[in-house]
Amino acid sequence: MLIINTLKRILKWIVVAFFASTILSVIALRFIPVYFTPLMFIRMVEQVKEGRELKLSHHWVPLERMSPSMPVAVMGSEDANFLKHHGFDFKAIQNAVKRNREHPEKNKLGASTISQQTAKNVFLWPGRSWLRKGLEFYFTSLIELFWSKQRIMEIYLNSIEMGEGIYGVEAVAQEHFGIPAETMSREQCALVAATLPNPRRFSSKHPSAYMQKRQRQILLNMKYVKAFPQRGQDK
Repeated sequence: MLIINTLKRILKWIVVAFFASTILSVIALRFIPVYFTPLMFIRMVEQVKEGRELKLSHHWVPLERMSPSMPVAVMGSEDANFLKHHGFDFKAIQNAVKRNREHPEKNKLGASTISQQTAKNVFLWPGRSWLRKGLEFYFTSLIELFWSKQRIMEIYLNSIEMGEGIYGVEAVAQEHFGIPAETMSREQCALVAATLPNPRRFSSKHPSAYMQKRQRQILLNMKYVKAFPQRGQDK
């Protein structure tokens, strides 16, 4: 009985420590730039194992120093309802489930929102396990509770993988276009957004015909996406 009670107390404190540490981390990152993510370290370990040259290109910039077309482009590509939902687009999930069931021979259609991708990039690791999905749900709920939509977008555009060893819009703008992120054109923003399903396979520096086709579709989608609000405005 003593052992069982001791284990219960230990488990209780583990649970308390988990919730306290994760909530405090989310609150802190509401104000602190995210300079490193778990994926960055994972990719560097992969580079070492494969004998490749280490590469980590990442330059944090505030949302105000990004092209205003960049948030619109990723919404047009990844999450058109970003400003409307609270972390999860249940209609998109239903459509993805229906499409994957009706066309199992095609590539699986995902329905992850920008909020979900941000939670995964900043706090978790790549994978499809139920544990990781559960933690993704938890962290997505937390960032939607404690962060503004502007902060979620700012961290997303600073942490997303955008090429081999390239993370964030400032790094990809400098490496692929030779300019800062704030001067990127609408077309360049759409091209970068077009690569996001698989940025290590698709390149915004040397776009294939398929990438150019996706770019055109995203530019079309952007016409129907609400302009992204400035910081301090209503969601």
